[in-house]
Amino acid sequence: MSSPSSPSRCYKIATIPGDGIGIELTQSTLQVLNRLASLTNIQLEFGHFDWSSAKYHERGWYMPSDGITQLREYDAVFFGAVGWPDVPDHISLWELILPIRKSMNQYVNVRPTRILPGTVSPLRNCQPGDLDWVIVRENSEGEYAGQGGITHAAPYSIATEVAVFTYPGIERVMRFAFETARSRPKKHLTLVTKSNAQRYGMVLWDSVFYDVAKEYPDVRTDKMLVDAMTVRMTRNPKSLDTIVATNLFGDILSDLAAGLSGSIGIAASSNLDPTRKNPSMFEPISGSAPDIAGQGIANPIGAFWSAAEMIRWVGDGKLDLEADMLMKAIENVTAAGIKTRDLGGECNMLDVTEAICGEMDRISSEAK
Repeated sequence: MSSPSSPSRCYKIATIPGDGIGIELTQSTLQVLNRLASLTNIQLEFGHFDWSSAKYHERGWYMPSDGITQLREYDAVFFGAVGWPDVPDHISLWELILPIRKSMNQYVNVRPTRILPGTVSPLRNCQPGDLDWVIVRENSEGEYAGQGGITHAAPYSIATEVAVFTYPGIERVMRFAFETARSRPKKHLTLVTKSNAQRYGMVLWDSVFYDVAKEYPDVRTDKMLVDAMTVRMTRNPKSLDTIVATNLFGDILSDLAAGLSGSIGIAASSNLDPTRKNPSMFEPISGSAPDIAGQGIANPIGAFWSAAEMIRWVGDGKLDLEADMLMKAIENVTAAGIKTRDLGGECNMLDVTEAICGEMDRISSEAK
């Protein structure tokens, strides 16, 4: 591997550890990023925000009224997790991560999925090259638009949950998906829909897809109903490459994809503002996992992979070698069998973290 070049400026990263294993994962990620910085001369400056469920109980809010303004001072946000049993999930999500995504125009969620060396898919006879996907999830509207309400008292309550689909909102995520598919070797994009039953929003979703497809004749396309897509993902994973889905469908399918690749603990995600007018946010999708919080046994790979995606994004082409170094270290460590229990290993979080730091040391030394 070539020696990474020095960046021209310092990159400011906001960290929001959040709850549960998010706190531990963030600590391990900072350890790995600081080691990467020391080896490659990346200049990183971190700002830490304790917007957790524990603080919510103390003061009645997760994020202060000027929280978004504070985050806009940074180049990117690293998010650990949010959620704790004593706070209803709809409160923790709608008072922290969802406002960040919406206020900072992070309208694309990207979730890469593949079987890492040394890990095994639960799918019989599925080899690493058979499952290599990128799921592009619309991240700002659709089923998570937040429109609706509850009227009348129980037992006569009426709840409405309105999915909002707009032509501009669909078009921009479709263009991102087509560009992503075009950049990959297979140049193949699969549309996920449910337009047979949802005859308005999903019909518009499909229509915009085919409108945009006319501008990408080099990208092969196909269409799947979301229920049939779950079958295809498990029965014929190598028939898929890049996938575009609505907010809800993308959320569900990307968790399935993580499980099929070996564990949700290795899954990374990026919440992107492709215009780059706002900082983008990067997070492992494993959640806060209260049942194992504080035990030091959570899998940090998803957090490290998210960090690599963050470095690649903020560098905008200038830090690809540095991101590649981190990903190579991750792959070498999993290939060597240094894995947490969810992947069939016997190591803890600290073991994996230190192994990846050591592997980056070795890669850097060999590059000199």
